[in-house]
Amino acid sequence: MILGNGVVITLDKNNPIIQSGAILIKNGKIGDVGESETILKKYPDEIFEDVKGQVIMPGMINPHHHIYSAFARGLAFEGEPPLNFKEILERVWWRLDKKLNLEDTKYSAYGTYIECIRNGVTTVFDHHASPYHLENSLDMLAEAAKDIGIRSCMCYEVSDRDGEEICNKGIEENVRFIKKYNTKDQNMLKGMFGLHASFTLSDETMKKCQKAIKNLGVGYHVHVAEGYEDLVDSKEKYGLRVVERLDKYEVFGPKTLAVHCIHIDDNEINILKNRECNVIHNPESNMGNAVGCAPILKMNEKGITLGLGTDGFTSDIFESLKVGNILQKYENRDPSVGFNEIMKMGLENNRKIAEIYFDGELGVIKKGALADIIVVEYTPFTELNEKNIYGHILFGMSGKSVISTIIDGKFIMKNRDIQTVDEKEILKKSREVSKKMWSRM
Repeated sequence: MILGNGVVITLDKNNPIIQSGAILIKNGKIGDVGESETILKKYPDEIFEDVKGQVIMPGMINPHHHIYSAFARGLAFEGEPPLNFKEILERVWWRLDKKLNLEDTKYSAYGTYIECIRNGVTTVFDHHASPYHLENSLDMLAEAAKDIGIRSCMCYEVSDRDGEEICNKGIEENVRFIKKYNTKDQNMLKGMFGLHASFTLSDETMKKCQKAIKNLGVGYHVHVAEGYEDLVDSKEKYGLRVVERLDKYEVFGPKTLAVHCIHIDDNEINILKNRECNVIHNPESNMGNAVGCAPILKMNEKGITLGLGTDGFTSDIFESLKVGNILQKYENRDPSVGFNEIMKMGLENNRKIAEIYFDGELGVIKKGALADIIVVEYTPFTELNEKNIYGHILFGMSGKSVISTIIDGKFIMKNRDIQTVDEKEILKKSREVSKKMWSRM
């Protein structure tokens, strides 16, 4: 088909914007891109989808999400409110994940993926936990992703907090899933090796993971120095800071996603840089958990590849761009910082990170790139040109502005209607399933 008669924001530095543009979509890829009139004349037999002057741009990519947290929405927790990050984990997330069964996991995935589609997110990296219904839990996520048609990379978080047997099962779940899906015959589902965090991983478990990941061709997806408790634990037990300790077990490398990295020093930043590791910043979650602000400016200056995730707080990357920008200004007491760094993270680096695991170019509209594209309802009241694209995206658009979402060349949402599944019935079922889960809390 041809998607056209729109303002095409390509995020391709060689051809950043086409004011009246069109895209030829063929076999899951972008076959051509140019002026609408030119493309329509070149390919007269293609179906034409008229976006009527709205914005066409690459789909958003989320390199750190938590589908398992979905059923916490609206859940009233009893007891004293948590006063620090450790208490948040113990009183909220570690209570919830223990109650999840496979059906809960599946419908958490359906709901989250539908929200991603509605917010223009076309690729999701998820970090899963359901310790008492662990085996085949990643397949529940995969089943929902397949039904909906979203591109997704999954892992299971290995942890010692629920005992050795469950820890070993977590390792096995990662290995099984990676071997099943990290193949050349499909490019929609992939796996990584998940770790929770240093303070829930013993040296013995780290050695097991180090052995298990050999020859799998993947990196780790791991929380690093998110709460101050993680740093204190590492120093007291091992005499090392968090990055130093995990580096002993070869955790960091070009395929690893080191998430958060808040309580790190200059030496740890250098380790991450030297290992060519990717760091994922989650501004809203960090603020909500009151854990601090990652040293984004320092890491950016070092040339570390920084991505922008949501950590389950939201499924809207547009929203995270906004918060990430103002958080850096606030934290550094400097209104001149944040904008360029955060926009680069969300719109340039996220695509680089996704391309580590998925074959082909993502997050860009150019000939030969994967056809993961969104249509955004946006009519600017100031000029939109190649010099101010980021300003319009940041201050003029949001996830709720997305009209249509195309993944792998197919409409997954068209004119705000989900095309691939019965959204109404799925969400009805999800409410029933989540209510049962709540009763078990």
